[in-house]
Amino acid sequence: MVPWVIKAKYIKDYKIWLAFNDGAEGEVDLSTELEGEIFEPLKDVSFFKNFKIIGHTLAWENGADFAPEFLREKITQTKQETA
Repeated sequence: MVPWVIKAKYIKDYKIWLAFNDGAEGEVDLSTELEGEIFEPLKDVSFFKNFKIIGHTLAWENGADFAPEFLREKITQTKQETA
């Protein structure tokens, strides 16, 4: 099953709570993932928190997005780190 983001909620800073079509959910911190020209505008928190779910993943108006598989893996890693 290919993971899809079905819900997303801004938490704070660069953290977003995500829910996926496979029932997985959790918080992801994207602060270390904002490298490269397309992600530069996301370093402004006011811009970062204005994401939408487009094409089954998080996307921003400048065209930046993250693969849903990557985001799903990030919440798995976060849960393991805090366990």
